Amino acid sequence: MIPLEWIPPLMFGGLVIFMLIGFPVAFSLMAAGLFFSAIAMAEGFFGMSFLQAIPQRIFGSVLANDLLLAIPFFTFMGAILERCGLAEEMLDSMGQLFGRIRGGLGYSVIIVGFILGAITGTVAAQVIAMAMISLPVMMRYGYNMRYATGVLAASGTITQLVPPSLVLIVLADQLKTQSGSADVGSMYLGAWGPSLLQIALFALYTFSLSRIRPDYLPPVPESDLTLKGWALWKKCLMGIIPSAVLIFLVLGTIMAGIATPTESGAMGAMGALLLAWIRRASIPNLKGLIQEAYQNTMRITAMVVFILIGSTCFSVVFQGVDGGRWVEELFSNLPGGWIGFLVVVNLFVFFLAFFLDFFEIAFIVVPMLAPVAVKLLSPVLLDSMNGNPQAAASAALVWFGVMLCVNMQTSFMHPPFGFALFYLRGVAPKEVKSSDIYWGALPWVGLQLVMVVVVMAFPALVTTFLDKPAAVVQSQDFNFTGGDENKPEAPSKVDEDAPVTFQLDKPGK
Repeated sequence: MIPLEWIPPLMFGGLVIFMLIGFPVAFSLMAAGLFFSAIAMAEGFFGMSFLQAIPQRIFGSVLANDLLLAIPFFTFMGAILERCGLAEEMLDSMGQLFGRIRGGLGYSVIIVGFILGAITGTVAAQVIAMAMISLPVMMRYGYNMRYATGVLAASGTITQLVPPSLVLIVLADQLKTQSGSADVGSMYLGAWGPSLLQIALFALYTFSLSRIRPDYLPPVPESDLTLKGWALWKKCLMGIIPSAVLIFLVLGTIMAGIATPTESGAMGAMGALLLAWIRRASIPNLKGLIQEAYQNTMRITAMVVFILIGSTCFSVVFQGVDGGRWVEELFSNLPGGWIGFLVVVNLFVFFLAFFLDFFEIAFIVVPMLAPVAVKLLSPVLLDSMNGNPQAAASAALVWFGVMLCVNMQTSFMHPPFGFALFYLRGVAPKEVKSSDIYWGALPWVGLQLVMVVVVMAFPALVTTFLDKPAAVVQSQDFNFTGGDENKPEAPSKVDEDAPVTFQLDKPGK
């Protein structure tokens, strides 16, 4: 006889075992869910009819989820922009603009990474494109190899936080509770503050390093800066203006309430196709580029859907064995209240990021933690949301989601599964050592963890731009007689000539 309270932790242990054997994550989730459902039915915790919820959830919450339609649109947009030449033009112009100062090439990579993150939403596209263009230039002018590889990888991962990040869309879909939910528009608004601050932090680190070790980040010789004056600014604007138009199509329409995330993704995909057609002279094979973008979109979308189906199977069984209550009791009783909860959760997610992709963390862990986050974080934001408990619950989920998004950036930056480092290793010249790539990433991982602490300590960084509805007014007594307050009480018998008194009873406690 296995006690019910043992099943939830055993499910997590079983999931780890399935993945260590070598099963793909989607099938590991399914296997763990079905295996422990058989144990639960054998022990009498629920019957066979309970498993009917799995296909109902798959068809109702996954395949019929309109929000998830935004993922293929944004993926397709990023795949088109990856090879249309926009990144090359922006890096060249920004390098010319900032090349005269120490660390100028680093500043240009950071700024271009931020702009590309706001229009592509894919790490692979940014890291590969920027590394192929900027790394040889940095090596030519004597930049420190560890700084060069680190800034390229970190500037590529900023796309995970900058709207329209796929991670924010997935987190918005998973952060739903009975008390509140985090919609995509609110997640985008909440992510802007941390995004801009993180870019500033990266630039500050570059500036400090250029002062401490000026030989690490030398300026570009004046003789190599071929563009000056209006010609330079014109080239910069040729890259910035199309990017600004795409950013408005994707983000402006969502924030203005003109379009849903799915509709804005479709407009962004059409905008990317139009931009590729305009720049067709610099694209050797436009038709082949579009076909490759379709294939890449189908592959990523299929992966997401299979992981969602697996996580649905796992979560239904997990809730059937009171896993939600187990998680709530586990995290609600931590010392330190909401601060202890955030510290433990962020350390837990940082550890998981060594082994799991951000999709897997979002689909497995986030739905279990969301109810606890609402319970512990809503009181912290109640005053800033004008005392409105429902608004505080939704704001708490947005704050929690953006914080996790900042944390999950590190999954691309540290071993053994730092995909940004793999992409960089794949396109870097042979003379670049793998040790330089891994050691170069460590300071930037530290900066990302500093951002996690900042977002944790200053929730206003996320919630300032969110809507703050009016406070909920409690029911109270109203007397419409207009008479004197000292009038005697009305007689017990009905008096047709007596004034009529309307009174709203206070709600019972």
